[in-house]
Amino acid sequence: MEVAASSVRVSGCSIQPSRLSPKFNSKLHASSSFSSCNLTSNASFVSSKPSFPHKICCVSASVKDSLKSVVAKMDSMTIDDSEFELSSLTALSPLDGRYWRKVKDLAPFMSEYGLIHFRVIVEIKWLIKLSQIPEITEVPSFSEDALSFLEGVIDGFGVSDALEVKKIERVTNHDVKAVEYFLKQKCQSHPEIAKVLEFFHFACTSEDINNLAHALMLKGALNTVILPVMDDLIRALCKMAKDNAHVPMLSRTHGQPATPTTLGKEMAIFAARLSKQRRHLSEVALLGKFAGASGNYNAHLVAYPELSWPRVAEEFVKSLGLSFNPYVTQIEPHDYMAELFNAMKQFNVILMDFDKDVWGYVSLGFFKQITKAGEVGSSTMPHKVNPIDFENSEGNLGLANDGLSHLSTKLPISRWQRDLTDSTVLRNMGVGLGHSLLAYRSALQGIGKLQVNEARLSEDLDQCWEVLAEPIQTVMRRYGVPEPYEKLKELTRGKGISKDSIREFILGLEIPADAKANLLELTPHSYIGEATILANDVDKFVDLVNGVLAL
Repeated sequence: MEVAASSVRVSGCSIQPSRLSPKFNSKLHASSSFSSCNLTSNASFVSSKPSFPHKICCVSASVKDSLKSVVAKMDSMTIDDSEFELSSLTALSPLDGRYWRKVKDLAPFMSEYGLIHFRVIVEIKWLIKLSQIPEITEVPSFSEDALSFLEGVIDGFGVSDALEVKKIERVTNHDVKAVEYFLKQKCQSHPEIAKVLEFFHFACTSEDINNLAHALMLKGALNTVILPVMDDLIRALCKMAKDNAHVPMLSRTHGQPATPTTLGKEMAIFAARLSKQRRHLSEVALLGKFAGASGNYNAHLVAYPELSWPRVAEEFVKSLGLSFNPYVTQIEPHDYMAELFNAMKQFNVILMDFDKDVWGYVSLGFFKQITKAGEVGSSTMPHKVNPIDFENSEGNLGLANDGLSHLSTKLPISRWQRDLTDSTVLRNMGVGLGHSLLAYRSALQGIGKLQVNEARLSEDLDQCWEVLAEPIQTVMRRYGVPEPYEKLKELTRGKGISKDSIREFILGLEIPADAKANLLELTPHSYIGEATILANDVDKFVDLVNGVLAL
């Protein structure tokens, strides 16, 4: 996995690049295929739900749930490692195949591997939190050695550990219980931690672990990958705006020639729009809950009635860098996720508008594209240089928003205290983010190939002197000339107007001499209003502070 040289910090927990590369890069596709492997083959033992020992899922008879039996069953199993292999040529999703190189930065966060890793983080952090509560005497304060050992499990977590969790899941048929058993197995060698193994997952329902893991996944993916690429896009558009602030361009409303602008000002519009949505996205509070099976701390209070468990839960959730939600069922209701995905959708809609506009400008010849040796634009037309990056971006934004739309409308809905429909849907968060990231990087690549064709822009303006009908009739209104609009409509509508015919009309006006002189100096190139100033001032409206977008 290619990540920055320094550790990626997520809410007090670090993902060490040295742990992810090259091991993570070489085996990561294994994590991509976890969700599709047959978890029940070779497995006769199936775990009950962690918080409800009386509930049995999909078995005809109850089997004693114990770590010893799970380990014994694992030892007797034969795992075919090829079942976890995934090739870029065999991937069902192009994100894991054709486009893997462009989206793999999301994998440490949004893959099955990422989900397992963040579950491990939450479970360990919860055990550490319990050790810091004086009233829970059964879990004494950990020594520096024990804390170092637990942090080492987090920092040293790699694909081989995730595969071990999946191996346990083959037996338990429960993914969160598999993490608990993995940690018990991993920590039983440390004498201090071995005494408190049963406090892993203490008073937790699976969703206590999952909701925090999902929030941390999103936080890591957004802060480390998505927001920085959004910022790169906005910076690129700001640069285009300022570099071309003075370049006049004929506008087109309804596809027809209209009041001129500048190329830079049109780019500034997109920079400002995208910046606003990026700010909304970063302002969404990522929420977490830790309130047990139905959100009331029932089991917590029976075990330790003297403790204020809502206060403990709030402290714990906030210690992970998340905001606390006190009113929940078994699940965190996911409203914040809907806000988050809707903000990303709107960013994507605006970028799609940009892609379509630039595609059109390329078609008009306003932009040329830098060619690359060896590239082919068409299998039969050698001359073609297609705007494929903007087309790729547009297409992937559509796919992204389809997925994000379903997430934002489905996730806040759960029957009574919970149903399981959110579980399988949440596993697809990386799909919406992945197609978004691919679109952002495609647009950036396209921007990098653009060359402004000022000659073509100027030619376009030279052919449309009729756009001066607007300022002429406006000045006529000022000086009381009757029916100015109608006179200009008669002169220009549906007719080819030249510089000479416009000048002849102006010379015949009964208006003050200085006003007439100003109109005679006006050209389609100079009739751009405040566009240049607006383009040059773009930084004031996109939260750019010393070249860095404010969070």
